[in-house]
Amino acid sequence: MKEFGYRKRFDARTERGIMNLHQPLSVLPGVGPKSAEKFAKLGIETLQDLLLYFPFRYEDFQSKQVLDLEDGEKAVISGIVATPANVQYYGFKRNRLRFSIKQGEVILAVNFFNQPYLADKVEVGANIAIFGKWDKAKASLTGMKLLAQVEDDLQPVYRVAQGISQTSLIKLIKTAFDQGLDLLIEENLSQVLLERYHLLSRAEAVRAMHFPKDLAEYKQAIRRVKFEELFYFQMQLQVLKMETKDVSNGLVLDWQEEQLQEKKSQLPFPLTGAQERALAEILSDLKSPAHMNRLLQGDVGSGKTVVAGLAMYAVHTAGYQSALMVPTEILAEQHFESLSQLFPDLKLALLTGSMKAAERKETLSAIELGQVDMVIGTHALIQDGVQYHHLGLVIVDEQHRFGVAQRRILREKGDNPDVLMMTATPIPRTLAITAFGDMDVSIIDQMPAGRKPIITRWVKHEQLEIVLDWIKKELVKGAQVYFISPLIEESEALDLKNAIDLEEELQAYFGGDARVSLLHGKMKSDEKEAIMQDFKNKEVDILVSTTVIEVGVNVPNATIMVIMDADRFGLSQLHQLRGRVGRGDKQSYAVLVANPKTESGKKRMKIMTETTDGFVLAEEDLKMRGSGEIFGTRQSGIPEFQVADIVEDYPILEEARKVASQIVQNKEWRRDPNWHLVALHLDKQDYLD
Repeated sequence: MKEFGYRKRFDARTERGIMNLHQPLSVLPGVGPKSAEKFAKLGIETLQDLLLYFPFRYEDFQSKQVLDLEDGEKAVISGIVATPANVQYYGFKRNRLRFSIKQGEVILAVNFFNQPYLADKVEVGANIAIFGKWDKAKASLTGMKLLAQVEDDLQPVYRVAQGISQTSLIKLIKTAFDQGLDLLIEENLSQVLLERYHLLSRAEAVRAMHFPKDLAEYKQAIRRVKFEELFYFQMQLQVLKMETKDVSNGLVLDWQEEQLQEKKSQLPFPLTGAQERALAEILSDLKSPAHMNRLLQGDVGSGKTVVAGLAMYAVHTAGYQSALMVPTEILAEQHFESLSQLFPDLKLALLTGSMKAAERKETLSAIELGQVDMVIGTHALIQDGVQYHHLGLVIVDEQHRFGVAQRRILREKGDNPDVLMMTATPIPRTLAITAFGDMDVSIIDQMPAGRKPIITRWVKHEQLEIVLDWIKKELVKGAQVYFISPLIEESEALDLKNAIDLEEELQAYFGGDARVSLLHGKMKSDEKEAIMQDFKNKEVDILVSTTVIEVGVNVPNATIMVIMDADRFGLSQLHQLRGRVGRGDKQSYAVLVANPKTESGKKRMKIMTETTDGFVLAEEDLKMRGSGEIFGTRQSGIPEFQVADIVEDYPILEEARKVASQIVQNKEWRRDPNWHLVALHLDKQDYLD
């Protein structure tokens, strides 16, 4: 019988000429131009888009026993209709439909409000299923939905937009299946993979995603869809990695061991084991003919800059230029200062967006003529008009502001220079593999000797006075303090007001004992710079700031960081903020002021006081929040998937990564009959745009 049903569907399709899944939605009956426009808002434009538009959750409509229900619980109750339906009208357009059903020995009342048309569907003696809310005291069910058949266990719920209801979307998907369109879904995973991982075929999985027979089938379907998504994503990364590594397109930077050793011996401090290890990995990449594409991860204060500086010096000894790119001008200046001190014998240039035209012209000409060894700057480094003489290495600091597309621009500057990315955001290994799977990763997970761990305390708002009293004593000893007032997204004006109020309160409290200044997002950049400079030069004792303290600004004397309403921040943010103190050799403190209302808020405060290891925190953050929020997925270059979730589905991701890397190990993999299908589909997708 089933066979026959399929046959029939197929014929219906062929009568209208052969259909393919790339046709627009409007070829389906009942879809006019207007409805097509509405569906386009959901990204559904073709038949394929419709079939692959999966539900984001399911209502469990499995029928429950009344006796097992809690008061107020929503559930599906099925039973035999015991009394006929009766409609009572009261007031304007208001009415109540009543009947009773029998479930085993129990008789219960069912009420539907303002849905008199359902009366026709209620027949005495018929088996019926109602989704509703249970009232224990009255032994009655307030109906929300009359179900068509009793055995619908799982009802899909889709994301919809204005003008499209769940019902209309489900109806359209049903139409597509009735037309037999699911038979046109092409398989995109090789037989080898389907067998190895016991996966459903793609057509079966798509069908079960929309209309699962039961929970077990749905689980198999979602497992298949997640694997497919993550596998193709990893394939792209691995192919990119292979192409990048291709020996033919890199530079061989033959740096001079003796000169570098001499430079290392002149440093005012020895390198930690972790710094040595990271530097050795970078230096070996420089010497190899393959193109370097490495991510250097190190927590705030772990000494990444020195490692980067030595790599740049090595490149100089090989006769090439290097460029260091950072997110802000104040950081560019800071790096320019610290590298000028490290390498007084080299010619360094600073390149930023706010430079005067004449100065910029002069700098650009010196870079092009090769009179500059190292260039430090902001995005201005990769803009048109910047010509390098011999660019060997580009270092990008704070990588997560920088997607795959920008990485490509860098490669095109010069003769495909080596690229090193740096980040102080401790990205859990789980995510690093995902987001930066096309890169090799070096980690500096050791703090320089002499650095004291930052002591972190959590206090309630009521205890703030005690903290202020303690700060008073610390100021006498010459400490400097950051006060952070959080940004509340709702209103800029309110944020500013909070920060101004905080500044006034502190001024009133400390009076003539402390100089308080305010830094906020509305200020012009030269105003901010001037205040930061004053703080650096000890002309300001307490700096009140909204969260705009620029990443990584070094004020060695600032030893106390007070974060107001700390529960409004995620762990990674709190950790980044805490890392602004503790830059010198003095003991530093972070005070979190918060009265968290939620369990997760309390948990975050607690974890912060227990560890200063950014990687531990990042893992915790990941568990607590899911990947999207950690970096703001949009800016981080971490792709968003339709079904898969990087955090939850990490085991699948890891497996997909292994398989993908095995496949691309063979240079001729595209010609391998096992992988022919994969090669075909790979070229059609792009997760990495």
